[in-house]
Amino acid sequence: MSLPHVIQGGPGGPALAEYAGRHRDLLRTELTRHGAVLLRGFAAGPDLLREVDATVRAFSGPPLEYAEQSSPRTALKGNIYTSTDYPPDEEIFLHNENSYQASWPGVLFFTCVEPPLTRGATPLADIREIHRSIDPAVRAEFEERGWMVVRNYRPRFGVDWRISFGTEDKAEIARLCGTRDLNCSWEDGDVLRTEGVRQAVHRHPVTGEPVWFNHITFFHNSTLPEDVREGLLELFGDRGLPTNSYYGDGGTIPDDVVAHLRDRYRAASRRFDWERGDVLLVDNMLAAHGREPFTGPRRIAVAMAEPLVPAGLE
Repeated sequence: MSLPHVIQGGPGGPALAEYAGRHRDLLRTELTRHGAVLLRGFAAGPDLLREVDATVRAFSGPPLEYAEQSSPRTALKGNIYTSTDYPPDEEIFLHNENSYQASWPGVLFFTCVEPPLTRGATPLADIREIHRSIDPAVRAEFEERGWMVVRNYRPRFGVDWRISFGTEDKAEIARLCGTRDLNCSWEDGDVLRTEGVRQAVHRHPVTGEPVWFNHITFFHNSTLPEDVREGLLELFGDRGLPTNSYYGDGGTIPDDVVAHLRDRYRAASRRFDWERGDVLLVDNMLAAHGREPFTGPRRIAVAMAEPLVPAGLE
């Protein structure tokens, strides 16, 4: 199977939204088979983001608001955002959108508004393949113990809790954490600490296949650049980092285990070069995504849709 599967439009063909609505069943079949579908060469009007919004609605329904943020984004049009506002020389490691939350989007829509000059791909990795390739003993440990995401919302380090939760009311923060299966506490007055225990392995809602769906590797401190990791550990210690991953019972995940996981993601990674007007559909529970460093103006927009909630948390 190719990742992504490419569907090529052509001169005089239908616009993005028209094609997505007319061929919804075909697109759904290919998305479930491959994990990601790239729509390339389809006609779009002068307002590309408006066309993308219509495409999302034709295929999936209304786009979702970006809540409980872990990375900075800028709203471009309604609930269409910049992909992530990180410096261009930084890699964004492969991950599944919002897999640290109690619920997450089922489908992602990435749109190339402006391609980079060099690199800047959105690499993809089949998380079914990753699940199969992980050392069975490592996988079993996470299946038994789960994993815990710990976040410390500090001013100037990561996303401010007021932005992430959309409120300055600490009582409302406590209520929202309760609805999202998070424990929360306040450190030093204005530092919000949250802890959430999640599953590392899920079942795809359509195929029933086991998938390695989590933020364990992405959030673990060993995935940071070494100089950044050392600086943050010196400032805050292991338990005070902006984000970190643990076993579900709070136990430390050894660095060599996370190194093995990183290796499995990279081995499964596939890339393509963006072209202006490309729209990439991603099944969030079949394919992880990331970002290469880049040069030039690169502008990739993202929309999220089709919220999924695991059994027991509806």
